[in-house]
Amino acid sequence: MGRRALYTVASVVLAAWCAITTPGIAVADPGLPPVGGNFLWGVSSSGFQSEGFAPDSNWRRYAGSGRADDYRNSVDFLHRYGEDIQHAADLGVGVYRISVEWARVQPNPGEWDFSFYDAMIARIRAAGIRPMITLDHWVFPGWAVDRGGWRNPGMVEDWLTEARAVVDRYAHLDPMWVTFNEPLAYATQEQRIGDLGALEVMPMLDRMVAAHRGIYDYIHARQPDAQVTSNIAFSGIGQAQSDAEFVDRIADKLDYVGIDYYYGGSLSNPPNLAALLTNQSSNLILEPEGIYYALRRYAQKFPGRPLYVVENGMPSDNGSPTTDGMTRVDDLRDTAYWIQRAKADGMNVIGYNYWSITDNYEWGSYSPRFGLYTVNVTTDPSLGRFPTDAVPAYRDIIATGGVPSGYVPTRSPALCSIQDLPSSCNNPVTVR
Repeated sequence: MGRRALYTVASVVLAAWCAITTPGIAVADPGLPPVGGNFLWGVSSSGFQSEGFAPDSNWRRYAGSGRADDYRNSVDFLHRYGEDIQHAADLGVGVYRISVEWARVQPNPGEWDFSFYDAMIARIRAAGIRPMITLDHWVFPGWAVDRGGWRNPGMVEDWLTEARAVVDRYAHLDPMWVTFNEPLAYATQEQRIGDLGALEVMPMLDRMVAAHRGIYDYIHARQPDAQVTSNIAFSGIGQAQSDAEFVDRIADKLDYVGIDYYYGGSLSNPPNLAALLTNQSSNLILEPEGIYYALRRYAQKFPGRPLYVVENGMPSDNGSPTTDGMTRVDDLRDTAYWIQRAKADGMNVIGYNYWSITDNYEWGSYSPRFGLYTVNVTTDPSLGRFPTDAVPAYRDIIATGGVPSGYVPTRSPALCSIQDLPSSCNNPVTVR
């Protein structure tokens, strides 16, 4: 955490210097076109966060430890998946991201149960939607915990055994694939809930690199035209070092670059470290134009490689607005604008997933609300799905390929975004 704070201070100082020494660049805009018919609009969820009735796992144990909100049965996607998939179909999405939880399909070594995922993925396909399957969204079975988790060198082969079984089961359905969700954040979470030591982080990442490389080849042997990634939790601060620790080591085995973008920070709006460290959703900095800088960074790093925003959304604190008044609708439309700008500026952006289709268990808490559909887990035993005003907004965006030409974002771009220093200072994006 101290290193993160140091990066923040250094970034703001560098931003101030860049703002003084370099001018902005503005170019006349001939009109912002839609993203086109091949662009993939999607929604997201993950197994443990939404399914409920969780089997024994690292996160099931943490949720029952007294250090987190009572898990209950989350939003019970296990039994209500048909309703949520229908909501996604009604939006017009082309992709539904889910995870196949290792703890559910292999509750004990040698014991397999794919019944839920068979039915749920078949429903996604029947709705005309392509599944995006995450193989590991930070959850592994209790028996793997007892073997040492990612401290155990044998974890790689245990993980690959389950992952190969998932690939064998679903490759014929032509899903997109995510191997590890946000690998560096995964290691950070294991430090928080699994007591992973600081010196054990790099060995965990080494094993995950080996697992990704192994399953990438296995996927392509069974699905030759597969699209595989491991999505990047993008923060801008220290991103070069973060990339060096994982994504650069699997760069030759990434068919597309998956990017997760949520929170901003800039000279105009310095990052709120207290809010980040304590998960205060309403106090986090939202700067939608940061997604443009994230895409530009990886367009330059991997020229021509497809870019996909695997996760993006806006949290609210139990439904209350952010402190700066940003609404879910404004954040969504402004984000769509900047994605269209990236596409129009020649970046190979192929898709965008909204996180998430419903509210869910946000890794220990039900307070952050990300859902297009609100679910009041702690107060509504019926777990009713209630649409936010972002539902019709997203439906319109999907139908028209983005916001209309002439749309002006609700917020002007901030001065010297930390998402791409110093480029955001000497070559800032502007509303044209």
